[in-house]
Amino acid sequence: MDKLAAMNAFAKVVSLGSFTEAARALGSTRSATSKAVMELEHLLGVRLLDRTTRRVRATEAGLAYYDRCVDILARVEETEMQVARLHGEPTGVLKLNGPTSFGSLYLGPAIAEFMSHYPDLKIELTLTDRFIDPIEEGVDVAIRIAELAHSSLIARKLAPARRAFVASPAYVAARGEPAAPEDLARHDCLNYGHTTSLQRWRIVKDGESVSVPINAVLCSNNGDALRAAALAGRGVADLPTFSWSGRTSPPDCSEQC
Repeated sequence: MDKLAAMNAFAKVVSLGSFTEAARALGSTRSATSKAVMELEHLLGVRLLDRTTRRVRATEAGLAYYDRCVDILARVEETEMQVARLHGEPTGVLKLNGPTSFGSLYLGPAIAEFMSHYPDLKIELTLTDRFIDPIEEGVDVAIRIAELAHSSLIARKLAPARRAFVASPAYVAARGEPAAPEDLARHDCLNYGHTTSLQRWRIVKDGESVSVPINAVLCSNNGDALRAAALAGRGVADLPTFSWSGRTSPPDCSEQC
């Protein structure tokens, strides 16, 4: 016996005063509705309804049970609706992680707009330029600008990212402009990384990847720091073009990454 269905059948009979009307409301048959109520009475060991050929009326015990059934069935319906809303509308906390510079320029405004569409969703955004393990750090979505290694994580490409070798006019006037990849070895370079030793840059030339050694005078894991150093004339930097968001873009000497 489906106890919840039997309780619903009993409540319909009491509220409508008829097995026939209750069966019609439930999309069932009179005999099935009557059987459900009889099984419920047998389970409880008490008569819930007084039945005559002319009418159906709840007993004293039936009225008390009816009140509890109505409350229980309403709670079940409310719970089901809440679960359905969880499936249809995002709620809870969404933990995001992204690169510092890119996040400051783009993720903040994008998240603000996203939140306007899903007001029941709370956002926890962390910005860091180190690669993280989303599972270990409990992050739901990690946005990265990189070639991803094979993993069991689900990855989606959001957009292409382009990079450019850039330097200030003052630096170019003093040191000259690199004409070929190998010329970078004779220049001061501002490199994204953690150490100034054994640095190389990968450059795509004529469709082929070329790795060239560089003299890294500054290394940083923050693109804004490298951009500031480049603007100050400290060397050549390999930076993503989104670093110039809202500013004049550098010459299109970029590589696809």
